[in-house]
Amino acid sequence: MPHPSVSPHQCAPAADTARHLIRAGATLREAFQRLNALSGGTMTLFVTDAEGRLVGSLTDGDLRRAIIASATLADSVEGICRRPCMSVAPGDDRYRRVRQARDKGIQLLPVTDGQGVVVSLLDLRTLRTSLPLDAVLMAGGKGERLRPLTLDCPKPLLPVGGRPIIDYNIEELRANGIRNIFVTVNYLKERLIGHFAGTGVRCVEEPRRLGTMGSLAYVDGLEEDNLVVMNSDLLTSLDFEQMYLQHIESGAMLTMAAIPYTVSVPFAIVRHEGRRITGLTEKPTYNYYANAGVYMMRREVTRLITKGEYLDAPDLVEQLIARGDKVEYFPIDGTWVDIGSPDDYRYADELMGGTLGRRRNQ
Repeated sequence: MPHPSVSPHQCAPAADTARHLIRAGATLREAFQRLNALSGGTMTLFVTDAEGRLVGSLTDGDLRRAIIASATLADSVEGICRRPCMSVAPGDDRYRRVRQARDKGIQLLPVTDGQGVVVSLLDLRTLRTSLPLDAVLMAGGKGERLRPLTLDCPKPLLPVGGRPIIDYNIEELRANGIRNIFVTVNYLKERLIGHFAGTGVRCVEEPRRLGTMGSLAYVDGLEEDNLVVMNSDLLTSLDFEQMYLQHIESGAMLTMAAIPYTVSVPFAIVRHEGRRITGLTEKPTYNYYANAGVYMMRREVTRLITKGEYLDAPDLVEQLIARGDKVEYFPIDGTWVDIGSPDDYRYADELMGGTLGRRRNQ
């Protein structure tokens, strides 16, 4: 299945793109000076023409080899830069381009517009991958089991390890190259709206409590063919890239993240036919997969959601199955904490290096 094309504004820019750009007419001396100013970071320059179009790349090694080959410090960098230079352009498969660049050990990847002008850089030191997904985080719940902590603070903003719970999930989504992020809000919505002001994360207000999926009908601005929907009060080491690959390659309409869950019965279980005992199973253990609150789905699924109607995730899943759509699960191999109770909250805080767990043991 093909991947969507890249949009420059969806990419993760380097801290200062301009510091890494140099005009084709600049001298080798200027290039040495510019690279020296980048010391401590990624020492790569990208050569552009007078209109800002990408020409090639340049490193300290390229300059030194040119000098050894009799170039002078007064020569222009245009004659020694590396061509072609890997970049991401409109229409490119963003996800695969980033993977190719990482495989080659590239740390900075230019993003160009339709005219080849460099508009930003992807910093592959912090960007793990670049998944063509939109993201919606559900943050409208009241967190009643965590009261009184949630009486004046929405649960997603409760601190875990010194940071709001939801910020860990935003950071993880961005590390996977997901830029178009929405947060659905209801309870104490002003706090969440204020928290995300100026961050690029868009808050979507629910008119009332609509369930885990009902608020999707109010999300306006989805751009990709697929999206990830997740509870905002989770801590997980879920591999979003592997889940995305399974979702796309399987052709599923919806893929649900699932966490292994084991039930151990401390008694002998009766096997029977009617009231006649046919045997005993001594202290059996049953293994299941439980819904982990993270879903990847095709964007067309959102069209099945009626604006204003309450809809929980299990009901949507059952609806898709009844339609004959393919629904799969993706097992989480690692950390998953659903912060639903005071004990869960303390454990999550302790896991992330916070003080709540230590206070409990004092």
